Amino acid sequence: MHLICHYIHEPLYMFSPITHTHTQHKHLVSNLFWKRFFPMSICRLARSRTITRFLKTKICPFEIHERLITPNYSFFHACSSYKTLAGNFTRKPHELWDKTANILAFRRFESARAGEQAEAVSYTDDDEDENQSIDFPGGRVTFTPQIKFISESTDKRVPCYRVLDDDGYPFAGSRSEQVDKETALKMYKSMVTLQIMDHIFYEAQRQGRISFYMTSMGEEAINIATAAALSPDDIILPQYREPGILLWRGFTIEEFANQLFGTKNDAGKGRQMPVHYGSKKHNFVTVSSPIATQLPQAAGIAYSLKMDNKEACAVAFTGDGGTSEGDFHAGLNFAAVMEAPVLFICRNNGWAISTPISDQFRSDGVVVKGQAYGIRSIRIDGNDTLAVYSAIRAAREMVIREQKPILVEALTYRVGHHSTSDDSTKYRPLNEIEYWKTARNPLGRYRKWVQRNGWWTDEEETELRGSIRKQVMNAIQVADKTEKPSLKELFTDVYDRLPLNLHEQEKSLRETIKRHEQDFPADVPL
Repeated sequence: MHLICHYIHEPLYMFSPITHTHTQHKHLVSNLFWKRFFPMSICRLARSRTITRFLKTKICPFEIHERLITPNYSFFHACSSYKTLAGNFTRKPHELWDKTANILAFRRFESARAGEQAEAVSYTDDDEDENQSIDFPGGRVTFTPQIKFISESTDKRVPCYRVLDDDGYPFAGSRSEQVDKETALKMYKSMVTLQIMDHIFYEAQRQGRISFYMTSMGEEAINIATAAALSPDDIILPQYREPGILLWRGFTIEEFANQLFGTKNDAGKGRQMPVHYGSKKHNFVTVSSPIATQLPQAAGIAYSLKMDNKEACAVAFTGDGGTSEGDFHAGLNFAAVMEAPVLFICRNNGWAISTPISDQFRSDGVVVKGQAYGIRSIRIDGNDTLAVYSAIRAAREMVIREQKPILVEALTYRVGHHSTSDDSTKYRPLNEIEYWKTARNPLGRYRKWVQRNGWWTDEEETELRGSIRKQVMNAIQVADKTEKPSLKELFTDVYDRLPLNLHEQEKSLRETIKRHEQDFPADVPL
């Protein structure tokens, strides 16, 4: 249905400014459509298994329902309330085309499904005089004789959804998803595992055993609580601080080590730099270094899920620095216009490497950006495990049910350095880091809540940490001794038949290695 709207509306809108009589305009549009666009678009789409459903249902309905949201979730609506447009478009296809000119003369399309424009619109008695407003693409716009600028900011900042205080006590009157003992313990154990992995792998890099590493210290709640709130069928497009989602979905400690050490057992065959994980089995798209490129990709993946009627969504992560990239705009705008079921999650951790958020944007964080794109949004405490779990679960349900994107801004803090190539003490005070590491630690707060429920003891804590540490150390020792992928793997998995230029490159590389055998790693098979 969305592709039909695109093919119909985009070309015909170009002709609407031309002056014609009502009959001439209809005739022109009708002829142009039938002669030019029907065979190009409809016949092509007719091969789709869903074309019958598209032609039998309403074409391009535009209807936004205001929904009662509990104040605890505080979702920031994408737009104000709209009138429901009158009109019936359940006619036969040949009856619909003659109406196209009248429809498109007024507006292009208001969303991926938009474009339903009736010849008469029903308004209440409270509406402004029609002479004082204009029908414009996107809705009716009221005129004003006053020069009024929209303020650059509101008096109050958008509130942040939170469930637990710093001592692990639920706020009075707070509403959140019920978490059973089994899920609560799995979440806590996964957070501890992620923390220990980060510490040991970071030290392995400092010892020169791996070339690079990035930690998720301080952001464990966003990783694990988000993973717990999603479905395994949801497709993850990570930035580079989401290994906890892989961990939750079954990616083993050994698999993490194989990727970091680039062994022959690495699914990526050693072609990616460390921490650039990926797993088709776990619906986790491989991490890529360029910032925010995954956001427009997420919109496309989500739209394909929608076309296939999948009960799943795309989930794309970015940091506060990623919002300064053009791909942030492209991704959110595509998702909004196409009404793609994608959940955008921004980890606002205060720093984009050494750039503070005060130098990143002047808006009230990231949450307010959603409304500009027509996307519902919410701000949450990213260090509150229960708040993250509840908000992400609620957001996902809305994304699936309404088939529209949602933006989540999670306020957190990057306790560790940006990466092993960074020394954050050069640009931020130690006492700031220490405060977030202790007083605002997501693990400490969540552990207090779990223990208060009688689900965890200090003895179990000691046993768990000792066990995980042994597993990580053993995985490192094995990976460190495992052979690397063969040299030929540099040239495979792209082309069915290797082209001549790559044959020449491989030959040149092998000749170079022969001349400098002493400089070539002994653990890489030729």
